Amino acid sequence: MFANVLIVCHANVCRSPAAEMLFKARQHSALAAEGSARRAIRFHSAGIRAVDGWGMDPMMRHLLAERGITPGMHQSRRLKPQIVRDADLILVTEHRQVKDVEALEPTSRGKVYPLGKWADSDVVDPHGRAESEYRESLMFIEHLVMEWLKKIC
Repeated sequence: MFANVLIVCHANVCRSPAAEMLFKARQHSALAAEGSARRAIRFHSAGIRAVDGWGMDPMMRHLLAERGITPGMHQSRRLKPQIVRDADLILVTEHRQVKDVEALEPTSRGKVYPLGKWADSDVVDPHGRAESEYRESLMFIEHLVMEWLKKIC
C-alpha cells in the first residue's frame, strides 16, 4: 500500500496540481462511498523546473471548479531530492521526466512511472494554449487518475 504519492510535471502550475486535486477528490469520494476505514493516501505535487510560490494556472483552476473541485491556494514548488525520497510512488506527466527525477535522486529508481503508463502516452502540457486543449488534457488526466486509483487503492 502506498502512503505518499507524488505527481510531477514541469512547472507545477497546471498538470501535476490538476492530477493532485483529482486524486484527492476521487479518493475522498471512493472512501466515503464504501464507508472504508482505510487510511487515505497523501497525494501532492511538485515541478522539475518549478519556481516556488506560483499560483495554479487560472484556466485549469476554472476547469477543476466546473467539476466541483476547489484547488485551494495551490503554490508551485520545485522538486527536491528529499521530496523524492519521501514519496512511495512518483508519477510523472511525461515519459522523459522519469530520467529527470532519477537524475535528481538516484534512489528513486523503481518508484517513478509515467502517469500515462497504461495508455503509453504523455500528458500534453496545455499551459498557455486554447481552452479546448486544457479540457482535453484535463479529461485525459482524470482518466489516468481513475486507472491509477484502481491499482493503488
